[in-house]
Amino acid sequence: MWRKVREDYQTCGRHWSQPGFRAVAVYRFGVWAADSGPLRPILIRLYHFMYRYVRNHYGIDLYRTTQIGRRCWIAHHGGIVIHPKAVIGDDCLIRHNVTIGAATHDRAYEAPKLGNKVEIGVGAAILGSITVGDGARIGPGAIVMTNVPPGATVFANPGRIIPPTSEPPKEDAK
Repeated sequence: MWRKVREDYQTCGRHWSQPGFRAVAVYRFGVWAADSGPLRPILIRLYHFMYRYVRNHYGIDLYRTTQIGRRCWIAHHGGIVIHPKAVIGDDCLIRHNVTIGAATHDRAYEAPKLGNKVEIGVGAAILGSITVGDGARIGPGAIVMTNVPPGATVFANPGRIIPPTSEPPKEDAK
């Protein structure tokens, strides 16, 4: 556990106060606590307290049953929800307002699988039982509900300008 936490610490630029680092460290503690033998009940209670703190204070919902590889970096906090059964590979980058979860309530048990070195932009949603290949980039605001091949880039529709419905107000000529 400690080796992975040290790697996560290096990945986030050695900022122990960074909320993303704290969330991943609590996650790693939870995984370790689940296999800690006779101390398990006490350590799991401590984990649940820390998990709730991270979720409520930083807005990062990352449960210990998620599978996360090494050097995962949550670069920004707030609005991050990761499915308890999601799989995230090594060296992934997750930004704020990202959802990695189920596509519908009918299939709430289905979760995405992300390969290694996947980068997820602000406000992206990766939904359903899909696979995102190694080295893929998910752009800001993208909603991904189909498999993404390795190395691919997915972007949402670009913003478009809608003309005004009336003439803009004219300034008085002086």
